[in-house]
Amino acid sequence: MLNSLRNVFKVKDIRRKLFYLVVMIFIIRLGSQIPVPGVNGEYFKEWFESQSGDAFNFFDAFTGGSFTQMSIFALNITPYITSSIIMQLLTIAIPKLEELHRDGEEGRKKITEITRYLTIGLSIFESVAMAIGFGRQGLIPVMSAGSDASGFEKFAAAAVVVLCLTAGSAMLMWMGERITEKKIGNGMSIVLTINIVSRMPSDFATLYDSFVKGKTIAKGTLAALIILAIVLVVVVFVLILNGAERRIPVQYSKKMQGRKMVGGQSSHIPLKVNTAGVIPIIFASSIMSFPVVIASFMGKSNVGGIGGEIMKGLSSSNWCNPDQPIYSIGLLIYVVLCIFFAYFYTSITFNPLEVADNMKKQGGFIPGIRPGKPTTEYLTKILNYIIFIGAVGLVIVAVIPYFFNGVFGADVSFGGTSIIIVVGVVLESIKQVESQMLVRNYKGFLND
Repeated sequence: MLNSLRNVFKVKDIRRKLFYLVVMIFIIRLGSQIPVPGVNGEYFKEWFESQSGDAFNFFDAFTGGSFTQMSIFALNITPYITSSIIMQLLTIAIPKLEELHRDGEEGRKKITEITRYLTIGLSIFESVAMAIGFGRQGLIPVMSAGSDASGFEKFAAAAVVVLCLTAGSAMLMWMGERITEKKIGNGMSIVLTINIVSRMPSDFATLYDSFVKGKTIAKGTLAALIILAIVLVVVVFVLILNGAERRIPVQYSKKMQGRKMVGGQSSHIPLKVNTAGVIPIIFASSIMSFPVVIASFMGKSNVGGIGGEIMKGLSSSNWCNPDQPIYSIGLLIYVVLCIFFAYFYTSITFNPLEVADNMKKQGGFIPGIRPGKPTTEYLTKILNYIIFIGAVGLVIVAVIPYFFNGVFGADVSFGGTSIIIVVGVVLESIKQVESQMLVRNYKGFLND
């Protein structure tokens, strides 16, 4: 590993790319500290403390704390992530987009361009909603109920907030694309990882204050070892989950081409166990938090009665609490949603019928399975089995932090979703750097 690291810095081209990445990371973190002009910087901190739920904690973790600080990068790349997911779904639903997707590089460029415009549109929509919804409640002092500012001044203050938040999201989208061009990993994923990692030191400090500080040496050491062991087990489990795959053997029949017999090779179809990645968790978390977010925008986050009880059940901060087990029903709904979206997302990204048809056209077949409909049914059966295993693995990783938060009060922003993202992005970046090193006859990280 050390030799591989030294070899990286021996290659001038890779060294420049890594330096470029470091500069981008510095700019991202710097922008996360610059507040939007005209806003009350303490508003969200006080607002978060007054909330009984944590609908925005997931969002704040993905923005690296920029949201609570109301910096120019408060929206971060979440509009781009949402736009990308929407475009993936529309590609399946709209034939014209599906044709673009199949047109190769030119088609993908057009889809990327549409995604950019959609990102800007979502950024404007979200920033306007925040300026109006939270601005009147105290986020923008000029727009507060007790303010004697004119209508134009209120409009100007809201326009500045909308412009800054939209520009910040667009800038991060541009930076992410530039990082991707350098071929040192997926730029958007790296930006997301930087945000998640930036919150981890404060989360570990919170764990230290809660379970280690003030305890005897023996109890403090034991608590620290348990925390490290849990994190290590989750990371190892995520590595196994990301790397696991089912390989379906494929045999190609020999055929006469000219005067030669060609074909007869053996290959395989790799079906990843975690086919959908973290998409099911993101979808499920978004749906669970959506009612709470709407209520917060309308200034009715602390409603009482049945509505208030439902809101508490939807909040993950109330799950796995031994004193209030009724709210853990929300966790069961969350698990069902995760499994549902695992099947749903895989069904629109992997088509067994299309794979079976392509195999048949190329003279390929699965040993022991007839081409055509039997192959489609076989692939569907195997895929459903694999999806369930992957979904259960995702749920385990996602639920572990909620369990410790509820039972032991371990209040941290990073969880199983964050670890899956960080581990996946790190592995992807290492593979891309390794491929560039192998071209220059250097050993890679994963070959040590």
